[in-house]
Amino acid sequence: MTIFLILITSIFSIVAFSQHSLIYKYQFNPYQILKRHQYSRLLLHAFLHANWTHLIINMLVLFSFGTVLEKYFQGCFGNNWIPYYLMLYFGAILVSPLYALIKHRNDYLYNAIGASGAVSAVVFATILFDPWNKIFFFGMIPMPGFIFGFLYLIYSWVMSKRSQDNIAHDTHFFGAIFGLLLPILIDPELLPYFIRQLTHG
Repeated sequence: MTIFLILITSIFSIVAFSQHSLIYKYQFNPYQILKRHQYSRLLLHAFLHANWTHLIINMLVLFSFGTVLEKYFQGCFGNNWIPYYLMLYFGAILVSPLYALIKHRNDYLYNAIGASGAVSAVVFATILFDPWNKIFFFGMIPMPGFIFGFLYLIYSWVMSKRSQDNIAHDTHFFGAIFGLLLPILIDPELLPYFIRQLTHG
């Protein structure tokens, strides 16, 4: 399932590299979504990327964590793992930018593209299942997943308040929260499991 999502996203993004009208038509723009009812942007912006670097980083992270999460979902949810996995991924695409949708509803110039909100959900769902597994911060510094997650949430929230770059940090933040909460909502026993993992790590 992860490979399928990577293929679709990569194909759509690569086509958009040469057909910039696709980015203009489907990028996340709250003004266009709310004022002109262009709701397809809510979903399709996640299948567009600004350049090769943006695409490759997101897809590498998705592959690294998504293939692991598939195994966790298979073990936890059995035959239902595919619909739940898709619910996590596509749910994060729709939920993670809602804060930005409201915050920038009157800002005609605000735009965002990329699968980062959904990828953040996959990363944090993986942390939920194995919080002590090592994640390399900035690709170099190894640390337990739950510590990485805590630092990532703080960083994303602080940077979203500063708004000093062109990165949708608030989307990363809410995607991560969604990735933690959805599996627990599906199976509440995952919360005590997560706590046991932390305390017996």
